Amino acid sequence: MGKDRSTELGTDQQSERNEKKTDVIERKEQFKTSSSIPIERVYLPNQINGMYMEKLGLPGQYPYTRGIRRTMYRGRYWTMRQYAGFGSASETNKRFRYLLEQGQSGLSVAFDLPTQIGYDSDDPMALGEVGKVGVAIDTLDDMELLFKGISLDKVSTSMTINAPAAILLAMYIVVAEKQGVSQKSIKGTIQNDILKEYIARGTYIFPPQPSMRMITDIFAYCSEHTPKFNTISISGYHIREAGSTAVQELAFTLANAMAYVDAALKTGLSVDQIAPRIAFFFNGHNQFFEEIAKFRAARRMWAKIMKEKYGAEKEKSMQLRFHTQVAGSTLTAQQPDNNIVRVAIQALAAVLGGTQSLHTNAKDEALSLPTEESAQIALRTQQIIAHETGVTDTVDPLGGSYFIEALTDEMEKEATAYLKEIDKRGGAVSAIEQQYMQREIQRNAYESNKKVEVEEDIVVGVNKYQLEEEPQTELLRIDEAFVEEQVNRIQHIRNSRNNTEVKNCLANLKHAAADSSVNIMPYIIAAVKEYCTVGEICHALREVFGEY
Repeated sequence: MGKDRSTELGTDQQSERNEKKTDVIERKEQFKTSSSIPIERVYLPNQINGMYMEKLGLPGQYPYTRGIRRTMYRGRYWTMRQYAGFGSASETNKRFRYLLEQGQSGLSVAFDLPTQIGYDSDDPMALGEVGKVGVAIDTLDDMELLFKGISLDKVSTSMTINAPAAILLAMYIVVAEKQGVSQKSIKGTIQNDILKEYIARGTYIFPPQPSMRMITDIFAYCSEHTPKFNTISISGYHIREAGSTAVQELAFTLANAMAYVDAALKTGLSVDQIAPRIAFFFNGHNQFFEEIAKFRAARRMWAKIMKEKYGAEKEKSMQLRFHTQVAGSTLTAQQPDNNIVRVAIQALAAVLGGTQSLHTNAKDEALSLPTEESAQIALRTQQIIAHETGVTDTVDPLGGSYFIEALTDEMEKEATAYLKEIDKRGGAVSAIEQQYMQREIQRNAYESNKKVEVEEDIVVGVNKYQLEEEPQTELLRIDEAFVEEQVNRIQHIRNSRNNTEVKNCLANLKHAAADSSVNIMPYIIAAVKEYCTVGEICHALREVFGEY
């Protein structure tokens, strides 16, 4: 006897109703990005507000949401940089040459802590820190050794240096000249972003106002003498590493950028003189889509700011060019091989977001400086994305995604609200002095850590899926014997140079520093040529500017 068809249909309808009830059960009550932006279950066309061409345009056209070049990676890939520097200049030179042989297309220099805060390797303040987190550079002699056998007309060099940026740039200029390379031909970037040091990182030397003066002196000098060199890389990276949200990283970075532009305009420079050589440095973090939206929002916001607030006319003044480094703070000492996966996903987000250059961290950086093997894996990650995935074959491949466009709009809206608050407080410098940005970052860092502790946010291998692990043995160790060698080198330089000229150069530098109408860059270059040390030059400036 056959089934009753009506009974069968009723059963199917009941089953469908049960399935629908099950279908709306979700893992969380609410889904949010790291910036607490709510994430909807599905995005529809009506959630993209405004006219397409006005908000997005075409790649290479204002407001550059979809990229600063018409062809993007169809024309050329991003610059593949690997941040490197440890121990002595000679050891770092070997690593640079190895990375160039492996297909790296740009150098990125990490300096040790004494160099970053203006102390020589033989200074008591440098004890225990020489060569630990980067390369020790005391004099022009070290800089010459660092780039031995590397033609500075063939590579682009990024230097992560801030308070003594003018000194390291001067050394780079002089090394290039000694190679027969004109200042006008050298390419690269100095970070030179002192405001984020007061906010998030702490390697400042001088008070804010003289620090800003040194930066504008670099702007003025380089606009005339080194037109291909990026005179500042305004860094959201360290703001994010300190615990900010993606929105805070975006807003605080742009606020600092405006402070530098304002300072330069006060000295008589025009916006179209300085803006084309301003670069940015962002963090590539874990939340894949949020990071892509952040990069797209950054381009659009900067284009509007430069055009509407500052009246920029050159296209290059409105184009936000940025370097990305994947997030060091997300790397874990537990199960370090997991970091390879994290880095690959973060790097892919940077590429889909339209970065101009990229550094991929090595898997062991939560434990030590990277070994050659782990540095190679990090570089190969970029090369695989470039050559094997197909994501570079079309421009802005996620453009038009309802989710990405809605998220880009929301990032811009929330970052703009922060910019208005900072403006009310008198701008970035004043907001930093009031500790406003620092408090906002600290609050979010606390909340983020708390979420990990209570397992609201899962970190694989840390608060879930843990393993009993053997200690890592294949780690790079810095040979402490090199410190004595470095101290001997600097003492040899002091004994063999023309110390009468050294005294004259330092006296002239102090005189120039005391006169705000004088550009101090030529005086720093003169001191570098006479093999004055980083510490001697910084101490001379401390006598005039004071110490913060």
